[in-house]
Amino acid sequence: MTTTASSSDTIRERTKVLHGRQNVINRVLQFTSNSKSTIDACIDYTRPALTIEIEQLKNAFLDAKSRGVKLRYVTEVTDDNIVYCKELLKIVNELRHIEGIKGNFYVSETEYIAPATLHEKGKPASKIIYSNVKEIVEHQQYVFDSFFSRAIPAERRIREIEEGIAYYETKVLENKDQIFNHMRSVLKKSSERSVCSSIGGMQLIYDNFFDEYKKIIYRNRGVGRAEGKGIRWITSIDKGSIDLVKLFLNAGVLIRHLKNLTPMNFAVDSRNFYATINKMEGGKLMEHLLISNEPAYINHYNSVFEELWKNGVDAIERIRDIEAGVDLADIEVIPSSARAQDLYLEIVKSCSEEILWIFPTTNAFIRQDKIGAIQLATKVAKKKNVKVRILVPTNRLIEQKVHHLKQHCPNYAIDVRYIEQMVETKATMLVVDRKASLVMELKDDTKSTFHGAIGLSTYSNSRAGVLSYVAIFENLWRQAELYQQVKESNEQLAAANEQLKVHGKMQREFIDIAAHELRTPIQPILGLTQVISSRVKDTEEAELLKVVSRNAKRLQQLTEDILDVTRIESNSLLLNKEQFNLNEVITNAINDIIANSISFREKKKENTKIFYEPLKNKNIIVQADKARITQVICNLLNNAVKFTNEGTISVFLEENKDDDHKVIVRIKDTGIGIASEIMPRLFTKFATKSEKGTGLGLFISKSIIEAHDGNIWAENNTDGKGATFYFSLPLIR
Repeated sequence: MTTTASSSDTIRERTKVLHGRQNVINRVLQFTSNSKSTIDACIDYTRPALTIEIEQLKNAFLDAKSRGVKLRYVTEVTDDNIVYCKELLKIVNELRHIEGIKGNFYVSETEYIAPATLHEKGKPASKIIYSNVKEIVEHQQYVFDSFFSRAIPAERRIREIEEGIAYYETKVLENKDQIFNHMRSVLKKSSERSVCSSIGGMQLIYDNFFDEYKKIIYRNRGVGRAEGKGIRWITSIDKGSIDLVKLFLNAGVLIRHLKNLTPMNFAVDSRNFYATINKMEGGKLMEHLLISNEPAYINHYNSVFEELWKNGVDAIERIRDIEAGVDLADIEVIPSSARAQDLYLEIVKSCSEEILWIFPTTNAFIRQDKIGAIQLATKVAKKKNVKVRILVPTNRLIEQKVHHLKQHCPNYAIDVRYIEQMVETKATMLVVDRKASLVMELKDDTKSTFHGAIGLSTYSNSRAGVLSYVAIFENLWRQAELYQQVKESNEQLAAANEQLKVHGKMQREFIDIAAHELRTPIQPILGLTQVISSRVKDTEEAELLKVVSRNAKRLQQLTEDILDVTRIESNSLLLNKEQFNLNEVITNAINDIIANSISFREKKKENTKIFYEPLKNKNIIVQADKARITQVICNLLNNAVKFTNEGTISVFLEENKDDDHKVIVRIKDTGIGIASEIMPRLFTKFATKSEKGTGLGLFISKSIIEAHDGNIWAENNTDGKGATFYFSLPLIR
């Protein structure tokens, strides 16, 4: 017990604890008797019964009311205590309801009491805290007023329970206890749940409300999912979240994966909606929660959820892909132009270093200027020092807009170069930070709106795919640079114009091939085909899958060739040199061609044979990049197989008679030989007459051999049958 002197000689301030039920009742009776103007009670849902059933307490409140004391009462009105709350309405001046209220206390103008133990049913607490210390009384009065201001009239809550009348409200909760209690209360009454949240939101539910979710699922056991019952959840699943997602799947929650979630986390059912923009990292409880039971909110977010659900990937498939090493999240085909626009603007907004843009037509630039994409890029450039490079066909309106952009974005943050209007390639390409790309197909360039003009869009953060688009951009950028140089230098117009035409033709061929071959997401096809092949028993279906896999591998090889060309032209081809036996590498390459070459398997093996003649009794040791030398040998062998319908392919390893510090690899075939018009440019890009292949293999092979200080050359055989390719490498003595 604490006691302090007061300002009055007759009243002493004190705080004490009283024990025993009778002492508790006596103190409550004394408390009501001492009150002159107000009694405020804040009690949980178990206490209204005591006030009505214990006659002494009931009479004490009635007596206080008859003396003009104003009685205010806050509790939680429930199905269990509604009868007692109706009786309380007759006793107190004002009764209010607040959901999930905890703790019990009474406060008057001069005193404060609070039961300090749980009570037995129908009996008061056995211990009570009493205080008339001014500061304590004022503090508890403040606490009561804060509860009272947020509570709703008890009559309204009673009508909700008895008549099912809905009172609509929308508000923001900012108290964590209040947020927690609201979420728990909603879950206790829910028969279904639709949730769209980050993994942090899922962790929050697992840490605090997982049992309530399991109860919802249990209540709907046996109910058809077509009726929308149970729990559905949309989230973004990565490798680190698999274990948590599996816990919810095992509990019966239906889950789908979506790559780009809405920034708002929300949950909705048929009666309640709540949402937050807080990230809830680590499963932390949000600091702000928007709640509503208004039909407009509920209907809107139910429709939003259904749209997202349709675009989601089943969680079981997503987890299987991650565990198999196939990450479908790298590529997303977007049929909805509205969704594409939202993602488009979000990608531009999120940029931190560089934006690369290709607009195929002037109308494409104007349309996307209208939706705010160009202005958003300008803001990002000024705020984050992002470099923006744009390729666009030109006209007077475009030049005016570009001039305006540069005026409002100094320090050359925005650089624009002009290209010819694209006839064949009709897609706007956006690459951000060299990590993500969005390609939007132009469905109808005559339309003035983004939604009317755009067809399918493809988002990717696959490194191979994104860097391919970067290569396309850089090649076009260099082409545009040449074009500008030609405009600026009249004296060199003739020579530069010819160079521009040759360079432009090569780049257009490159872009057409790359754009055609890279449209299909390669890695998911290979991974999923392999998964399906392991399960298929039907021979015909297995053969069809082999066709898919074979062609996907061709696309994959093309992608690698394009990337190699990009590295070669940018002088970024890196070599990982090591010492190895060249005999072994050649033998392994031949075995690989025989086992895995598509061209070799397509021919009759008995009509085409491969022979290898090594240097006898010698290990030929070189220091080189083993993988790159293997790539050269396989390129030459594949070419030989491709152009030899029947006969032999002979591989020889021999010493260089003119330079004993080098070894020569010779590959001779009995095929159709090298066409006379191809011979002068045999080792340049796109030098081929074949309908299959791109003509990049020999260009790459030449660059690899020369990077090793070697040489590569070819000739038609003197007997008129086939050709022979040679390359040399330095030896280690």
